[in-house]
Amino acid sequence: MKTITKLWILIAILAILTPIGLMVPEYFKAGAAWGEWGSDEIKKLVGYVPKGLERLSDIWAAAIPDYGSSKISYIVSAILGIITIMGLTFLLGRFLGKKE
Repeated sequence: MKTITKLWILIAILAILTPIGLMVPEYFKAGAAWGEWGSDEIKKLVGYVPKGLERLSDIWAAAIPDYGSSKISYIVSAILGIITIMGLTFLLGRFLGKKE
């Protein structure tokens, strides 16, 4: 099996497993998916918001606002992220792999 085929299979598996990040916290009543916390949730979990996080929290905004509010938008966001990374990787490969 070619390496690229193995890569496609791995990407497909990761895309299929994406909803687990939503289902597991919901099942255990654990709040947001791991690592998806906003500064307000970090304050509840830790007791304070680190200064660096507080300073940087206004700089970044999600490409799809409130993408975590529904499972469909979360999955669409994951698919768009996968497509973006695959496209950039493909272009980088074409650029670096040019034969002179």
